[in-house]
Amino acid sequence: MPATPQPLPLAAVRAAILHAQGLALANGAEPTPTPDLMRQTVEQLGCVQIDTLQRVHRSQYVALWSRLGTYDPADFDRLVYDSDERALFEYWQHAASIIPLSEYRYRLQYMKWFREGTNYRDHVWQADMEDVTLAAEVRARILEEGPLRVADFEHDGGPRGTWWDWKPAKRALEYLYNRGELMIADRVNFHRVYDVRERVLPEWVDTSEPTMEETYRHMVERSVFALGLAQPGHAADYAYDVKRKIVQRVAADLVAEGVLVEVEAEMADGKARTMIAHRDRLPLLEGAADGAVKAERTTFLSPFDSLFWAKGRDRAVWGFRQMLEAYKPAPKREFGYFCLAILHRDRLVGRFDPKVERANGVLRLEALYLEPDVAPDDELIAGVATAMRDFMRFHNADTLVIERSDPAAFGEKLLAAL
Repeated sequence: MPATPQPLPLAAVRAAILHAQGLALANGAEPTPTPDLMRQTVEQLGCVQIDTLQRVHRSQYVALWSRLGTYDPADFDRLVYDSDERALFEYWQHAASIIPLSEYRYRLQYMKWFREGTNYRDHVWQADMEDVTLAAEVRARILEEGPLRVADFEHDGGPRGTWWDWKPAKRALEYLYNRGELMIADRVNFHRVYDVRERVLPEWVDTSEPTMEETYRHMVERSVFALGLAQPGHAADYAYDVKRKIVQRVAADLVAEGVLVEVEAEMADGKARTMIAHRDRLPLLEGAADGAVKAERTTFLSPFDSLFWAKGRDRAVWGFRQMLEAYKPAPKREFGYFCLAILHRDRLVGRFDPKVERANGVLRLEALYLEPDVAPDDELIAGVATAMRDFMRFHNADTLVIERSDPAAFGEKLLAAL
């Protein structure tokens, strides 16, 4: 490793991670958010997680905004669903995700896993000939009629048990999608539109199947590269579909080969911890250590943002506890329904619970919080105000309403700055 302080100082650790995640560039310094830049951003992260919650734009769109600033989500959609521009696709990676087509071949072993019935539900389903027949009929209908939604198979209100009963047809579509026989060709009002793979997958995509071991190595190496600095368990969290024991073994092999390197890194508690980095990130670590690489961005992060996929790293590196409380009963929520974290330069300084009122152009913050050790000074307010103006622009909102702020001065100063 280049000559960097041992351990790597906390500020350098944070800067390197944020840079690796595309979250370090100063506001206003972003290049024009072209479709090609959007594709590059998804490739840098490995994938972006799809989210169905829509208090603001869905998480896959917010993830790009956090890094690129305001852009047209329709441009992003075309990269996934337009046959002339398709460079990304939907499948399982970090949960349901949008993934670069350059990564398609590394999903083939997982499709094979579903085809072999390793998944218990698929094993049971495949054992029932009526279910197998249903899947074949669903596929045949799509092949003949073209792309179809679940709604196109809805039950007509007569006696249940026909092939086009809604629930069995939906299960058949998911079964065929998991196996790679169907792909998501489009979304209509966010509802999936399924088509056969041969009509969705571009001809240029590499479909040569790697071994399972090659897939593991690729996923671990790719995850560590995207994480910037991590522990082996973090790579398992990031890859999501690789078991932790396998990640530990593969990471150890990659360290022995010199593909990954061990780095002593200072944590938020002042203690050093051994982490791993990809060897191609060594210049980044060196630049962060000598101050050439800095974290200069103020932005807001979805609870599903890839910065938070590595469990516990938010607390270890930032002393910040990211939370998603949408699935808790309201009385049990500590902060709110769908809080976005506030990143200011190299610190996670607070969070807010937003709701866009699309009919009247209002962005409503039902709650706004600063971390206990953060003061709402002028520099912080200016940074958050800059990000908030762009966040409002992204949502076509022209009015900000803050219902509650802790401390109260934070909300007052932010409104005044806007």
